[in-house]
Amino acid sequence: MENITNTAYTQGLSSVNPNTGYTASYDMESALSNMSFSGADTIATMIIPPIMGPDGKVTSAGDVIDIGELQTISYSIHRENSPVRTLGHSNVRAFIKGGRTIAGSLIFTVFNEYAFYKIKQYRDYLARSNGFFAPLADMLPPFDVVLTFFNEYGNASKMKIYGITIVDEGQTMSIDDLITEQTYTFMARGIQPMVHMANEKEQYGNTTKEQSDNILNINRNVFGDTDNGETVTAMYSNFITDRVING
Repeated sequence: MENITNTAYTQGLSSVNPNTGYTASYDMESALSNMSFSGADTIATMIIPPIMGPDGKVTSAGDVIDIGELQTISYSIHRENSPVRTLGHSNVRAFIKGGRTIAGSLIFTVFNEYAFYKIKQYRDYLARSNGFFAPLADMLPPFDVVLTFFNEYGNASKMKIYGITIVDEGQTMSIDDLITEQTYTFMARGIQPMVHMANEKEQYGNTTKEQSDNILNINRNVFGDTDNGETVTAMYSNFITDRVING
């Protein structure tokens, strides 16, 4: 029973009375701090660099777009490893690490037009009067996709895929499908895996100054520096309220 009690205490779920069993939760915030995220808690934002026009001049300052049509994003990482062998040994002696490849897929729900025609420069191409031109996704310069996670328990995280280049795309229209989907495969230059963004209580709670400074630096590195002392989680919470809840 002592082991059960210690386990419950460590996880912050509830305390255990040897006679009556589990009692009410005493540290619900600790229990909720390890909640995960669903797709409904995830927002994808595309950061597009400046785009050059047909004359080779930059005609667009770039764009930042919330990808509301995106329903699935996946990635995989492969790194080449070459074995090192020597005379007199049948087993591998060591490995030499080679190049890393990052690739994945984007799946969009198609509503009434091509997903990337939300980009201002692409709409300008569609509207030009000197001949119709329909740009495609593989014509985009390498762009970033930022995935931000925020659930109802106040937990926030962020990850980023850098330098995405579209390689393939496809779409299927079928009488057997209730919705139309468009699929893109991509390669990327780099990735920042999911990083937890601490809230104010985690930052200034029962922590030492060194731990608090470390949490603050992680928050700054994840989303950039703080603005007038406002924490990153508060900034993101305001973003969700303004852009998603209030429309």
